[in-house]
Amino acid sequence: MLNNISKLENILKIKFNNINLLLQAVTHKSYNRTTNYETLEFLGDRVLGLIIANKLIELYPLEKVGVLDKKFSSLVNKDMCFHVGIKLKLNNFILVGNLSKKKTKLESKIISDSCEAVIGAIYLDKGYDVARKFILYIWNKYLNLSIETIIDPKTKLQELSLKKYKALPIYKVFSNTGPRHKPNFTIGVKIKNTNFIYSTGSSKKNAEQAAAKKLLKNLKNL
Repeated sequence: MLNNISKLENILKIKFNNINLLLQAVTHKSYNRTTNYETLEFLGDRVLGLIIANKLIELYPLEKVGVLDKKFSSLVNKDMCFHVGIKLKLNNFILVGNLSKKKTKLESKIISDSCEAVIGAIYLDKGYDVARKFILYIWNKYLNLSIETIIDPKTKLQELSLKKYKALPIYKVFSNTGPRHKPNFTIGVKIKNTNFIYSTGSSKKNAEQAAAKKLLKNLKNL
């Protein structure tokens, strides 16, 4: 197991003093209920947020807070951490119950959570400066893209509904199927004068974003 984790060290380009921290960062609670990535994820989320927030202020010192907030959200959300996790090939290392030995696709939330946990592990093992250098190197491409603020579909739909009807969109969970480690949510969304539009996702957030995107597309075609 530790031999396999050394391959992850090579991908991260960081040699850990305490390799068990990195092992913990890729261990889901279904594999080990007492020693898993949850605490490291909690820490890594805060470290990532602090470093990205500081960098955005450095890059855009004259930008309005509202715009900075949207840039920030697009850079630290679960979707972004999932993409970074795939870039780091964490899906090849994460331990999830008995599925760790099977060719089963991991839920995107597990990969994004583990990505944050890895950041937490780097921070604890190597300190703030190394964690900052790692994050800014990995997020460099996305920081450059943040020159254009990307507004997610759920936010776009909310802004449209508030502007046109002075009311928020309505979201409703219609089903939650699949095992605990790989759930599948079906969520509907509607605004005034529309029917519910449905979509699915591996988390409530993903399903809501997909449903909002589908409803926006339908409204555009009306």
